[in-house]
Amino acid sequence: MDPLILARMQFALNITFHILFPTITIALGWVLLFMLWRWRRTAEPRWMAAYQFWTKVFALSFALGVVSGVTMSFQFGTNWPGFMERAGNIAGPLLGYEVLTAFFLEAGFLGIMLFGRNRVSPRVHLAATAIVAFGTTLSAFWILSLNSWMQTPAGYEMRDGVMHATNWWAIVFNPSFPYRLVHKLLASGLTVAFLLSGVSAWQLLKGVQRPETRSVLRLGLTLASVLIPLQILAGDMHGLNTLQHQPAKIAAMEGVWQTERGAPLLLFAVPDAQARENRFEIGIPRLASLILTHDIDGEIRGLNEFQGAHPPVKPLFYGFRVMVGAGMLMLVAAWAGLWALRRSGWQSLPRPWLWVLSGMSFSGWVATVAGWYVTEIGRQPYVVYGVLRTDTLASTTPSSWIAASLAGYATVYLALLVAYVVAIKRMAEKSETPETADKTELIGPGALPAPAAPLNFSRTFV
Repeated sequence: MDPLILARMQFALNITFHILFPTITIALGWVLLFMLWRWRRTAEPRWMAAYQFWTKVFALSFALGVVSGVTMSFQFGTNWPGFMERAGNIAGPLLGYEVLTAFFLEAGFLGIMLFGRNRVSPRVHLAATAIVAFGTTLSAFWILSLNSWMQTPAGYEMRDGVMHATNWWAIVFNPSFPYRLVHKLLASGLTVAFLLSGVSAWQLLKGVQRPETRSVLRLGLTLASVLIPLQILAGDMHGLNTLQHQPAKIAAMEGVWQTERGAPLLLFAVPDAQARENRFEIGIPRLASLILTHDIDGEIRGLNEFQGAHPPVKPLFYGFRVMVGAGMLMLVAAWAGLWALRRSGWQSLPRPWLWVLSGMSFSGWVATVAGWYVTEIGRQPYVVYGVLRTDTLASTTPSSWIAASLAGYATVYLALLVAYVVAIKRMAEKSETPETADKTELIGPGALPAPAAPLNFSRTFV
């Protein structure tokens, strides 16, 4: 196989695995802060129990995110040396800012957050949790700034084929950055909301007696019900920005080959790249133009205007519909689930709804990965959109070496992903022991208790 295709596949595999875990930790840090604040405010043991359980999930997700992030960064030197040679003056500092600010905050205070509850004052422990939550968001800020700059480059000049910064403000706050940041933060919130709801629903199905289960279920459904409309609004604004700066990506997402006004919204089609047309179209007349331009007769440029410089159509066309379909399913599940929970007096849900929510525990991952593929594949054939072509930046590493490392990555990542899901399942199915319940009730938010054993993470994998 072509070494370029293998290198792209390897980077896609690494970033697909990596993005799963920051998508959880970004929002889960703030949820943990809320749980801890509720416990300090009410002294209700259920909130401390929720904090203890979900802190374990956060720690596990954080560890896998760090490990996969390190291996991903190595590929800049092994498979994509041309990128760092030509864009390293901008990419390097942005990655460095993320490490020096966000990662140091997370790593520095994570130990206090995980093991310091009985060793520092409640205020210090609350502050450590807040700093970790802020650090995860700050990390997303810098990484998305770099990624957005690669999509809509600004604030640079070319000197002998190398990109040099001329305006760091324009680089960091490039034209697509605000939309991508908001879109990603909301996606993280929805991912965590359905993970909270799904795990809680699974516990109720299995009859697991934990004091926090119903409260966490309500929290997850409420969070999802609030965030999904905001995500739809943010997605609409992001689409308008993409239409302005990357019209070829929009044309591929919508399957528009010829420039037209009043373009239909295709619910289904089979794009044919050779014939440059769609087969088996099922669409709603004029709706694509209305959504994308807010004008029922708005013009959408077709792919034929970008021949030789537009992304592959099928991955974007289908990926976009998977993302939107997952989002619509989230909307229905969140609103209907919250309505049913309210009708039950906030006690529980009918078993069919519990099964639905359990099955959607990781639905946020599906939407996130689909959207990420649309974003990244959509800037092809460029790494830095409109400036640096992908085929000029790859290394000359033999294809056999890349294939071997790709197979190794795929095997390890699959094993880690299965272990991660199984670990959360086993933690969820473990009932709270009387000893744990007693300790939780004895600890009041205003007192500094005697030192106790730290959270036992090893039991998670037993």
